[in-house]
Amino acid sequence: MDIVVCVKRVPLTEEVDLVIDAQKKGVKKDQLAFVLNDWDNYAIEEAILLKEKHGGTVTAITVGNEDDEEVLRRCLAMGADRAIRVEAGDMSRFDSFGIVKILSQVVKDLPYDLVFTGVLADDDSYGMVGMMMAEELNLNHSSMVTAIELEDGKVRTTSELEGGLGEVSVVDLPALITIQTGINEPRYVSILGIRKAAKKELKVMDLAELGVSDGELAPRAIIEEVYLPPETEGAQILTGDPDKIAGDLVEILTKKGVME
Repeated sequence: MDIVVCVKRVPLTEEVDLVIDAQKKGVKKDQLAFVLNDWDNYAIEEAILLKEKHGGTVTAITVGNEDDEEVLRRCLAMGADRAIRVEAGDMSRFDSFGIVKILSQVVKDLPYDLVFTGVLADDDSYGMVGMMMAEELNLNHSSMVTAIELEDGKVRTTSELEGGLGEVSVVDLPALITIQTGINEPRYVSILGIRKAAKKELKVMDLAELGVSDGELAPRAIIEEVYLPPETEGAQILTGDPDKIAGDLVEILTKKGVME
């Protein structure tokens, strides 16, 4: 069972006051710590669990600069067999479509039965790379997956749906699956484990090697401006008995033009 996992290094933004950059195209990241994207952490763990149970290999891939090798080393320390980084220069020139093109060009030449991505990334929350890769690679797919069982030439997945519902699907291999958090409990990785992982293969590919033109990588979506939500007044608390609260609410909505 050969599994390819696409991973991403993202800024840690919890409990941090974000500042918009001078170009108003994103947030300033120079003072932020970076970590393995949470969804991808579950994806690499699930791949390793399947390898431990059924045999095979796990390959982790990322697109980025040398600093992004940090997350690949973590994947290797968790149990991945090899890692690939695509050096793509200025990452701000790519949208999700461009990243899909790059990842797909790498994956298509690798041996795989399954391709895993996280459901989405902490930094942009777009949640589209996995499904677009499935289309680009012409793969069967299942999304928002919270459980996986391998069968003869197939994979049975449980997906999380709205309203607390679940959906069980049987998908022919090869297939692409987007992994939801909570599918497992990612293992702890020690500093010693990361040091040992330095001996494992980490291949660096140049974008030119993939044979993808600038036109194919041109963004389909352009960010015009990123801004912080405007500050608003605090909530108004209505008090009194239900009849009074209902009357006050109607009056407020009427004044605001919501009701006539």
